[in-house]
Amino acid sequence: MFFQYKAVKNGKTVTKKIEASSVESVNEYLQKNDYMPISISEVVESKFTFLDNLTQKVDFNDIVDLTRQVALMLNAGLTLIDSLEILKKQTTKMVLKKLIEDISTKIKGGSSFSVALLDYSNIFSKLYISLVRSGEASGKLGEILLRLADNLEKEREFKSKLRGALVYPVIVIIGMFIVMFIMVTFVLPKLLGLYKDFNVELPVTTKILIAVSSFSARFWPIVMVLIFAGTYFLKKYLATKSGKNQFDRFALKLPVFGRIISISALVESTRTLAILISSGISILDALSIVVDATENSVYQQAFLTVSHKVEKGLSMGTAFEQEEIFPPILVQMSQVGEQTGKLDDTLFRLSKYFEMESEMATKTMTTLIEPLILVVLGVGVGFLVMSVITPIYNLTNSFK
Repeated sequence: MFFQYKAVKNGKTVTKKIEASSVESVNEYLQKNDYMPISISEVVESKFTFLDNLTQKVDFNDIVDLTRQVALMLNAGLTLIDSLEILKKQTTKMVLKKLIEDISTKIKGGSSFSVALLDYSNIFSKLYISLVRSGEASGKLGEILLRLADNLEKEREFKSKLRGALVYPVIVIIGMFIVMFIMVTFVLPKLLGLYKDFNVELPVTTKILIAVSSFSARFWPIVMVLIFAGTYFLKKYLATKSGKNQFDRFALKLPVFGRIISISALVESTRTLAILISSGISILDALSIVVDATENSVYQQAFLTVSHKVEKGLSMGTAFEQEEIFPPILVQMSQVGEQTGKLDDTLFRLSKYFEMESEMATKTMTTLIEPLILVVLGVGVGFLVMSVITPIYNLTNSFK
């Protein structure tokens, strides 16, 4: 809490703001420093404004940085409360400051770190909370948080690479559709309208272009409304369990993209399993956490089935083998890891292998997409040029 005091010292009136736990603490501070208090009042700070709620949120990067900083301070010998207090003072982002303050207050009130995080399960994943709980139970919270921070940074780096590879083709495709829409809706109708005044037989491509542009020019507001409405209802449907399951199954069957989605899911799941098992969490509990941590519903169902089979006594490698969605290398390496007693290390190596596979698949995709975009652009431009120029050529021939 912050308090504003007005006091007199050496004949001068001073007005300042100070952080303290109560009015009595402020008064005691003033008396010790030879101030004569005139007034002390609590400063009510608006931690969230309406604009903050709209524009600010605690994102994944904030959590990665917070985890790394807390881990470093714990390993340097600071207590958890001291670490959080230091971070609270250093943080300028109001939503993050409020989050740290709330967690710190709960811990001061007697809650453990993992219990305090449960109130923010929309920000901290089940994996995160489980690892913190494991670190508290083993007395190695600093070490576990360092490992967790490494995992989160790898995840951030991996997602950044995927996004970076997709940015160029996505921008080009969106730009292509925008240019086509403007040309067909606003430019071509005026140009193609000139042909109606001449008694010239128009080629089929020009007739098609006139029909499309005429329809687009007359009904484009309705088309836009239908597109937005369709997008809205599609999002609603994909938010349902059956909708998401159908979309995820369809996405896995796409050429090139399906392989990237599949390998990305394996990267996240094997890395998550590795860090959980290496932190002392049982295989059964680790599998249940991976189910929640995996975004693709097809893999969620597969890991859930594996979890049930392991619960009934099967080894994890054997359970993986009975699910067609998992590649042979995951089955074989899991079995080797279980036999040698180094399952966590094996899974870490597997996650690195899948990450390399994902990067290669992404490069292949971008290599294929770039010439494909050029071909589509060339065909589109050629169609437009032929549709517009051919009638002019026929017109000049008729004059001859």
